[in-house]
Amino acid sequence: MNLVELINDSKTTIVDVRTTEEFLQANLKGSINIPLDEIVDRVEELKRIQPLVLCCLSGGRSGKATAYLQAQGCKKVYNGGGWEEVLAKKRKQ
Repeated sequence: MNLVELINDSKTTIVDVRTTEEFLQANLKGSINIPLDEIVDRVEELKRIQPLVLCCLSGGRSGKATAYLQAQGCKKVYNGGGWEEVLAKKRKQ
């Protein structure tokens, strides 16, 4: 399954790792907000809701979160890049 298919799969959870303030300004409908600094404390929760596509503003923070979660044993977690990129891929249904 490629990233576009994952983003458009109803079983995939899109997690925006930007700050709460950034998320409230603009976000992808249906995504959940778990700021990067909370990822460590919520690993077990995230393991239960895989597959995950993570996003942020440009892909940097989501890349760090993806690498961390993969190191913690999350097998179905992917870096979607910037939230607007994920939005564009969501429209390619």
